[in-house]
Amino acid sequence: MWVLAFFAAHWYLSLFTQSFFNHRYAAHRQFTMSKGVEKFFYVLSFIFQGSSYLSPRAYAIMHRMHHAYADTALDPHSPKYDANLFAMMWRTRNTYMRLFQRVTPVDAKFTKELPDWKAFDDFACNGWVRLAWIFVYIGVYILLGAPWWLYPLILVHAAMGPFHGVIINWFAHTVGYVNFKMKDTSRNLFPIDLLMWGEGLHNNHHKHSGRANFGWKKYEFDPLYPIIRMLDVVKMIKLRRVPLEKVMQEEALLSEVNS
Repeated sequence: MWVLAFFAAHWYLSLFTQSFFNHRYAAHRQFTMSKGVEKFFYVLSFIFQGSSYLSPRAYAIMHRMHHAYADTALDPHSPKYDANLFAMMWRTRNTYMRLFQRVTPVDAKFTKELPDWKAFDDFACNGWVRLAWIFVYIGVYILLGAPWWLYPLILVHAAMGPFHGVIINWFAHTVGYVNFKMKDTSRNLFPIDLLMWGEGLHNNHHKHSGRANFGWKKYEFDPLYPIIRMLDVVKMIKLRRVPLEKVMQEEALLSEVNS
């Protein structure tokens, strides 16, 4: 059914820009890109994420805080400090909004090499623009002749980013398996991870946050990594060629905040 194909396309394309651009590029700088390419991915993120567009700058700061303060009271989203996933989502939303509005003082260590296109973020995050996207989703469902019982999926379209976020920020800290013993509760969701562009290999990522390939064991597949490699080959981005020892040293310095 074409409606379900549209839903799947929005799910994966929205998550692609969130994982590739917001997470692996903006938050972790696992690769670099020119300012022109960066602006291209800003626009692509707006098109793919639609009504749940996330500012790469605000997302990156919040995610860096998550790694530095994982499962402590300063973590923007931790199942240990919220009664349920809805409470965690609301706290995450409030933290994000304060960072987006630039009203929260931010330690300099969280603001290094951030992408920042404020004018575009202000446009893409405008409430009327978000509402316009929801009408676009409704229009697509009408054009595709969706049966009435599929229309509730528009709620998922409207809040696609938060749906993705809760899967990782809640379930990848409460269920799954562990490859690396950490101070935090991060876990891997493979093979469910195949729905999440590799983001579900969360325990692996918390251990080696500078590593672009989130897979670790032979059977763990990060579907986004081959795309990153391809974009590196065609010189659209430049993958960081950082020795694993160097990555681990950087992570050790960051984890000192936790101790």
